[in-house]
Amino acid sequence: MSILKASNKDVEEIANIISESNKDVAITFNLNLDNNPKHPSFCDANWVKADFERGEEYFLYKEGDQHVACVAFENPRLGVGYLNRLSVLPKYRCNGVGEALVQYVIQYARTKKITRVSIGIIAEHHKLKNWYLKLGFKEGDIKTFPHLPFDVQYLHFNI
Repeated sequence: MSILKASNKDVEEIANIISESNKDVAITFNLNLDNNPKHPSFCDANWVKADFERGEEYFLYKEGDQHVACVAFENPRLGVGYLNRLSVLPKYRCNGVGEALVQYVIQYARTKKITRVSIGIIAEHHKLKNWYLKLGFKEGDIKTFPHLPFDVQYLHFNI
């Protein structure tokens, strides 16, 4: 197992991991291109390229000779960090891969003098919310956005 910083050469692989890892969420919450075209299950290489151009950093989790998961970290301004696009291929879930990536991002945020790492998830995704709470995240606000077919639950981890 290793966690590596990704680069522009990895955009296709990252997009595939994100898309494949989020298809079950799209099915569970009835998300499609009409009601939520920006859901990660529809991620493509152009999205990832745009993330890189915006300064987002990606990390890949490698198991053997295969990348099986990824996570993005965004540091838009001093002291602020976002954990984005945590994605683990279904076959590799429930084995500590996601937790390892979350802990990696938290440690990485520390090196950048970040005091809080925030995330946003589908508010009704209770299993995911409880998983993050188990990792030490705290619940924040729930917000409604007119362009989304679900409410967003914010969570944060104080460093």
